[in-house]
Amino acid sequence: MYEIIKKDGLAKRGRLHTVHGVIETPVFMNVGTAAAIKGAVSTTDLQEIKTQVELSNTYHLHVRPGDEVVKKLGGLHKFMVWEKPILTDSGGFQVFSLAGLRKIKEEGVYFNSHIDGRKIFMGPEESMQIQSNLASTIAMAFDECPSSVADRDYIEKSVDRTTRWLERCKKEMERLNALSDTINKHQLLFGINQGGVYEDIRIRHAEEISKLDLDGYAIGGLAVGETHDEMYRILDAVVPHLPENKPTYLMGVGTPVNILEAVERGVDFFDCVYPSRNGRHGHVYTNHGKLNLFNAKYELDDRPIEEGCQCPVCRTYSRAYIRHLLKAKEMLGMRLCVLHNLYFYNTMMEEIRDAIEQGCYKEYKEQKIAAVTGKNQ
Repeated sequence: MYEIIKKDGLAKRGRLHTVHGVIETPVFMNVGTAAAIKGAVSTTDLQEIKTQVELSNTYHLHVRPGDEVVKKLGGLHKFMVWEKPILTDSGGFQVFSLAGLRKIKEEGVYFNSHIDGRKIFMGPEESMQIQSNLASTIAMAFDECPSSVADRDYIEKSVDRTTRWLERCKKEMERLNALSDTINKHQLLFGINQGGVYEDIRIRHAEEISKLDLDGYAIGGLAVGETHDEMYRILDAVVPHLPENKPTYLMGVGTPVNILEAVERGVDFFDCVYPSRNGRHGHVYTNHGKLNLFNAKYELDDRPIEEGCQCPVCRTYSRAYIRHLLKAKEMLGMRLCVLHNLYFYNTMMEEIRDAIEQGCYKEYKEQKIAAVTGKNQ
């Protein structure tokens, strides 16, 4: 069950009750593609840095170690020793982005594994079965993610197929949740809105999938090459046509500024690899702009990454030490940067929730954007 606690304009402060606990929204989901956050981050670390939801990838776990293996070991929560909610994405995006050789048909997609080249078929039913084996809290519907530069005719046909696939996903999930050997019989299903940068296609699709009364709705196919302004334009057009009383999830987004802008437009679930990927390259987020800890100016800098930050890294280590680790290619350097970045994101989401509750989100957003872009110095 999803409840809206407070609204400030279109911004929603919500709460999603799940079998694995309550998700306070807006929320940033920490991306652990293969059941681990890249950068040697453990699930005990995730607890310490205020992670609410961990996100894993259906495609990657299907090819390695295999979803049947995970099921035999008690599901993803037991496998990775994480009790809080987990969202699994459907594998659709990976099938379309990783698989060079693929054939899209009405029944699903035929493609080759990027690991060993073996032939794999995935359709709506297969994606639901894999996610049921993983026993995640929230499963994503299997969709086609067309290129943002695909022509209108292709996108219209693709969106219609995604709708038919969604209906099959819903039917299959209902079947799986009723089976006696299903680990999580309360698995939730989120549908995905597609349509490229065409507002009318997006709106039509949003209205069609809203009729299916799903547990939540995602906006997919953005942050794949279009400009930020185009993304905001699509959000302005689409979000009002998705059910307000259900969570709205903007997939694969994004920068702190993207998140702040999207919250103002009514989005309340986010995920992105930026904080962990940037951290692994020594780039860290602060309220005074982003820092590159490889820079020579930090060689003798004995301050934490950000003064006043309560993350486990800033409470202990200096910029100079972390820079040394990065330069020496010690894994600890990457790990510390990733931990700080994820803490920064999770803390920003706390601030967002507080600002909406206090009815001052617009002012908070403007101040935070000035801070993270380094324009308030």
